[in-house]
Amino acid sequence: MESGVTEQAIVIDAPYREVWEQTNDVPAWPELFSEYASAEILEHSGDTVTFRLTMHPDENGAVWSWVSARTVDAATGTVRARRVETGPFAFMTLLWTYREVPGGVELRWRQEFAMKPDAPLDTPAMTARISANSTFQLELIRGRVEERARRRAA
Repeated sequence: MESGVTEQAIVIDAPYREVWEQTNDVPAWPELFSEYASAEILEHSGDTVTFRLTMHPDENGAVWSWVSARTVDAATGTVRARRVETGPFAFMTLLWTYREVPGGVELRWRQEFAMKPDAPLDTPAMTARISANSTFQLELIRGRVEERARRRAA
């Protein structure tokens, strides 16, 4: 099975704690990401949260939804996630890393996945789609986190 990997990073000009808290507040993701209509917490156990994400309807009117589990490790500045309900994916894992750098906090996303044989897109096509969307979402998140951080500091 062919795997796809994407990796994107952005520097957010805001305090580390602000970036960490805003980007790990899963119930608030619909206000942070443009693609999510809702984020529903299903279970919280220690540092792991299991949740359902539902997207806004796509260009064909289809609404996509799935369940993921996400474990935060504040000590190392990492978050590991995986899709529990994989949908068209054979598997999907994510690693978010946070580190202080000149100019702010680098937020890096690494996603590894493979598509099921009957999925509407193959792995290379999904890799391209995820790469483009992740770049767009990171830019959007940077703007929103920086704006909120400025308002809170005022």
